[in-house]
Amino acid sequence: MLKLVDFEKASFWYALASIFFNPTFWNVVARQEYHSKLLTKLAGGNPYRGCYGLALTIFSLGIFRDYLYSQALSEQPVHPLLQTDLVKLLAAGLFVCGNVLVLTSMYTLGVTGTYLGDYFGILMSQRVTGFPFNVSNNPMYHGSTMIFLASALWYGVPAGILLTAVVYITYNVALKFEEPFTAMIYSKRK
Repeated sequence: MLKLVDFEKASFWYALASIFFNPTFWNVVARQEYHSKLLTKLAGGNPYRGCYGLALTIFSLGIFRDYLYSQALSEQPVHPLLQTDLVKLLAAGLFVCGNVLVLTSMYTLGVTGTYLGDYFGILMSQRVTGFPFNVSNNPMYHGSTMIFLASALWYGVPAGILLTAVVYITYNVALKFEEPFTAMIYSKRK
């Protein structure tokens, strides 16, 4: 019998934990910053330095999560139905589209817009409505999810598809907290 997911591999659980941890971490830390200005205080009272420090931390955690995900994929069984040229083509398309969404949204928002600057009091002058935000309200989350799925398909690993589903669900739960809080921050703009 063909095994789809090897739940006995520690790498699977490490990847899963990091997928849950990252958005939880940045939401908790950002809310703490909004209420206490702790990172701003640690950065000598400069909210930009505090935001850049958080950005570096979030980016680094993302790289580590991606490493753990890659390790998990490398230790999981592959499935023959996922090892076709059509699946590889689909994976390549998802990878390109996902990266376009992530990179153009980061470029459009800049460091402070991408990495929770609004929680530091660094607000955008107006809502961004151009590309990629005219395609998706949350292009970084959608693009990132597409990249996870692309990797799973490229390597033909069903466990990666399962982990991608967890990424999708985790990001959607995070949005339930982020979107109303961010809307509240902007509603209080002076």
